[in-house]
Order: sequence, then structure tokens, then C-alpha cells
Amino acid sequence: MRIFEKAPAKINLSLDVLHKREDGYHEVEMIMTMVDLADRLEFTELPRDSIIITSQVGFIPLDDKNLAVQAARLMKERYSISRGVHIHLDKHIPVAAGLAGGSSDAAATLRGLNRLWELGLSLSELQKLGEEIGSDVPFCVSGGTAIARGRGERLQPIKAPPQCWVILAKPPIHVSTSDVYGKLKASAIRKHPDTRGLLRAIENQDFHRMCASIGNVLEEVTLGLYPEVRRIKESMLKLGAEGVLMSGSGPTVFGLVSKQSKVHRIYNGLRGFCNEVYAVRSLGAGGSLTLR
Repeated sequence: MRIFEKAPAKINLSLDVLHKREDGYHEVEMIMTMVDLADRLEFTELPRDSIIITSQVGFIPLDDKNLAVQAARLMKERYSISRGVHIHLDKHIPVAAGLAGGSSDAAATLRGLNRLWELGLSLSELQKLGEEIGSDVPFCVSGGTAIARGRGERLQPIKAPPQCWVILAKPPIHVSTSDVYGKLKASAIRKHPDTRGLLRAIENQDFHRMCASIGNVLEEVTLGLYPEVRRIKESMLKLGAEGVLMSGSGPTVFGLVSKQSKVHRIYNGLRGFCNEVYAVRSLGAGGSLTLR
């Protein structure tokens, strides 16, 4: 038996840090949505009790460092599954890019193995499992668009943002999320995102107000450390993207574009100095995360 799952990338339309918690994590408030750039995972049951992962790319870990493997191991241990699984990961989302590629792979694994092993777990049960793997995993389990609080695990689904094109550009650098948060001084944040205004813009399907309301407090840290990220952001704005923001802790920058006529100009302009550029559609309504 084979099961297929889609693992879309996410972007942060807003990312606010409210304060540092007693447990060492940061209290966040984020609005996240998905875009149509996705990994694809295939799950095949094995007769022996083992977890094997393969991929067409050679730069990702194929052991317990991979979040998909961690998700499979968690499900096997939690539900006493003695059967094995071969996971093939068709990787398309850039690695360490602020797009939750690893978290989305883990979420797809939870959904896929729930079906493969006929566990009958609800979406909320899968999200609770996802919390044990990473803060973005619960959102990636359900997809769509949501406001996330706490460490990112407390989710409130909201209306999908207005349909638009999303240009993604990732410079050839890796950014450590823990390093960025470590350098952030929550009490010294000068400007917080207009989360309430962004929610109203999405509710009213006001694309231009949405673009004016996006924000990410981690930009101040990452742009200060990596001038390549700042260059991409400035270039996207000059090329005509209507809303430009770094996703997560970076280094990927996304541009929101309402008209297809602008997409090629922005894409080609960025490709002049950045190899990893993608032009995709927003996927905020969720759609099908399962490939039949």
C-alpha cells in the first residue's frame, strides 16, 4: 500500500514577539498562510520494523535529524506500531529558508502514517503530536491560514488572504532560527506589526491594505546580520512587488503581487543575482494536502 501527501511551504504575513517566557521560549503572535511550493512525500509499508527515508536531493539528513523521521518514530512509539515504513521525500522547498519545509514534511508524515496505519486520529490529535516535534508543525498539519500564539502551537483558523502571486527569493546562506531569537531583545523592539490591521484587511479581502500591514520583528536582526537579505528586499520593492517581507527568521524574502503582468519582471530581475527564486500562487484556503 502506498500513501501520498503534499507538504506546502508557509510564509509569515506577520511575526510579532510579545515577550520572553519563563520557559526560555518567546511568546509570539503570527499570521501564517501556505503557498503553492511543496514537497511531496510517498509512504510505503515495509515488512520489517524500520524507518527508511530517501530523497532525490543529497543535501538533507536522512536520519533522525530529519523531522519526517522524527514524526514517524514518534507515531511508532506512541501507538506501538511494529510495522516499518519507507518514506520517499521529493524535496522542492529550500532548506533552512524560513518556509517551514522540515515542519511541513513532519506534518505530512503524521497525516500520511495516520492513513497508512489506519490509526483514525483526528486533526487535533495530530496537531498535539506535532507540538512535540516543532512549533510550526501543528499549523502545517492543518494548513490554510491561521493566527498562531504561544510558541506558535495555539492556532485560530482565519479567512484565506486575497489570492495573489507570491515571489520567493532565498540567498545562498543558512540562518539559524535559535541564533536570531537569541539576538532579539523583545523589550527593545521598536515597531510591532499591525496584526489587528492585517486581520481586518484579510477579513475584508483588501489586498493593498494587507500589503501595508505585513510585518516581522525578526527582520531587524536578520537584515542586520545578512546584507544579502536586505538587498533582496530592496530589489523586490524597486521591481514593483506590492508587499515585501522576510518569512520567519529568514533568509527567504517574499513579495506579494496582484497582477501576473508584474511577475515575470520581478522574477527575472531577482534571478540576475539570486539563484533560488520561485513564482507561486498563494494557497491560503488550504486546498487538498493529500495527493490521491
